[in-house]
Amino acid sequence: MGTGEFSIDVSRAQGTASVAPAAVETILEELLEHDLSCAPHVAARLAAELSEDPPTILAVAARLDAAQRQGLRALPSPLPMVSSVETLFAQLELDDSDREVLIAVSMRLDDRLDPLVGFAGRSAAELTTGPLGALLDIHAGRVRLSDPRLAIWLRATTPSSAAAAVHLRLHRLFDERGEQVDADWHSARAAMHGEPVTAGELTRIAREHSEAGLSERAFHLAAEAAAHSSGVEQDEANLVAGVAAIAAGHAVEAARRLGSLFPGGDELYRLQGLGGLLVAETHLRGSVPEVDMSVIRPDRDDAEHWYSWARAAAFAAMLCAERGDRRTMRSWLDALRHASARVEADRELRDPVVALAWLVIGDREKDDVRGAGPLTGGLLRALQAAVDGDVDRGLSLLAAGDSPVGVEVDPFVAGFELSPLVAAYRAVAEVLLLMWRGDIGAARDRMLRAAVELPVALPFAGLGVVIARRLDLAVLGHLGPFAKALTAALPAPLRIDQLVDRGIESFLSGHSAEAAACMRLWRDRGAPQPTLSVPGLEEAIVVTHGGSWSPQRIEPPEIALAQRLRVQITSCSDDEWRLARPVVVAAARTLTSPFSRGRVEAMIGTRSLIKGDVGLGREHLSMARNLLEVSGATAWARAVSVRLEQVEASGGAAASGDPLSSCRRVWESMLTAREFEVAMLAVGGASNRDIADALHVSVRTVEVHLGRVFVKLEVRTRVELTVLAHRIGQFV
Repeated sequence: MGTGEFSIDVSRAQGTASVAPAAVETILEELLEHDLSCAPHVAARLAAELSEDPPTILAVAARLDAAQRQGLRALPSPLPMVSSVETLFAQLELDDSDREVLIAVSMRLDDRLDPLVGFAGRSAAELTTGPLGALLDIHAGRVRLSDPRLAIWLRATTPSSAAAAVHLRLHRLFDERGEQVDADWHSARAAMHGEPVTAGELTRIAREHSEAGLSERAFHLAAEAAAHSSGVEQDEANLVAGVAAIAAGHAVEAARRLGSLFPGGDELYRLQGLGGLLVAETHLRGSVPEVDMSVIRPDRDDAEHWYSWARAAAFAAMLCAERGDRRTMRSWLDALRHASARVEADRELRDPVVALAWLVIGDREKDDVRGAGPLTGGLLRALQAAVDGDVDRGLSLLAAGDSPVGVEVDPFVAGFELSPLVAAYRAVAEVLLLMWRGDIGAARDRMLRAAVELPVALPFAGLGVVIARRLDLAVLGHLGPFAKALTAALPAPLRIDQLVDRGIESFLSGHSAEAAACMRLWRDRGAPQPTLSVPGLEEAIVVTHGGSWSPQRIEPPEIALAQRLRVQITSCSDDEWRLARPVVVAAARTLTSPFSRGRVEAMIGTRSLIKGDVGLGREHLSMARNLLEVSGATAWARAVSVRLEQVEASGGAAASGDPLSSCRRVWESMLTAREFEVAMLAVGGASNRDIADALHVSVRTVEVHLGRVFVKLEVRTRVELTVLAHRIGQFV
């Protein structure tokens, strides 16, 4: 830094042109095939800055390190030179004046046309009609390079001294115009040695940009300031650079910058950066770092120090809540309460953060807490409304908070209300609520749009990645490029459990035995799942493990009701089902989510088919298919359609293949090992004597076991037992 090199080209400073999710999906797929997976928002940035040219995108991605591809470090600016770009501009000939104009366009902080006209000494018309006309895109008082790849070529072919000279000219131009932000930026970029006065001004400007939501630009500005300063001024610049980095999702860069403040940096800046450092380190490690609070809390009676400590404790408590770490969360909440009391921030900071933390960890507090701003205000109220059963109101609250007009200050994330990370939290919450409402197709569309713009893998301990995977499975029946890329973008310690996803994919493709095996392994591993409820595979887990479970999950009452109905359908006996079916059917009709009701109707239909009521089973399956299609869960609807086709084709006859594989899976969880052996031999046609000989027991023992089997499975004869086995094989 500080050698006159390019740092922020105009395309990145002003935000690149948006790239459609469909185009990004194609790019992600090709990157995955070449083992160059990028986070979707990184791939979208590459696509925008490389004119969506696949060979160039692949070549540039290969020059990036893993952290840059994952979005954990900022992309270099401009991007690396590759052969396809070199070839593209190999025949371009420019005189010194034209080259300087293009260099100026590529490294200014914004894309206003007026300053460029002053720099070039030519009118807009002359720029348009002259030799640069084909290389510049001039419209509505703005100017950009027609092909953003030209910035890469300019960087590679321009000596540092020439770039420094352009920076110096731009500094003088903006200084004369009284535009100090731009003047100081270009002065710093032109400097060969540190300029502390300019560095302090850059840090101030970086703070303003950070508060405006321009986190990546703020990072570059503050990083430049850090390169031109020392001592306390450098600590401040590193603080601003670090918090801007994590606000943009760049956890590796944030950890490096903010970590440099410990242990010897200025205490206030250490405390102000501690929350961001914990966010970054937690994402990279997969768990909240253990911290000796007695060492890092304030050692002086200063209100600003204690308020900064309170905010850091609030961040730590939320990070613990997202990961289900109750013990450590309580410790950090105690620290928050103590610090808030010292600075009288109980109402504005402590209470909303405590409410949000307990909600996220699964213990909703009933206190009427009113926070403010995008997280402890809008997000908290939206989740509370949804959990109370009004998902539509929750979505309305989120939508109202997305307006940039009159954004409230949120004491929890003050100064970062407009940052990409806060926007990512709200986007993931919106997708979650759309799922809860049963709008699966709309939820997936929203997730794809968010993923191309925001670091959606960071919020709620990677919940966005889990959601993206479940949505792909529900719509596609398999994981698509977005879900795969988001999964690969997670740091290694943060890998999510994938057994449920494999189970769902197997279930939807008709391989119920494989689905059941995945779910058994999932249960054996402690049934890990997010506290904020996402759709699982209760269709298999109840059958394979028997009974039900009651994890602490945050979800609307309707989601919980649908879960209870699915458990009841698969776990009750035949006698109980005869009485329960009308009640279950009536309860299912109260479900407003087409996805939740569709799954329940499908299970009612399957249960009816097993009992031999083909007409009723067909009716419920048809209803399930229609509901699932309405929800946008195409893969679930397709799976039900396949089952309906099998019913129509078989006319009630047994399915081809091994008709007893599903039966074995179901009965293993209902019978003892010996009863199961006896039942399967009986279904296979063996007599009591044959069974006794095979198992080396007496005929009387076989009769006792078979009698218990009849009672448990609610059949009266061997014939009924065999019919039941084949119905399960056909319809489960």
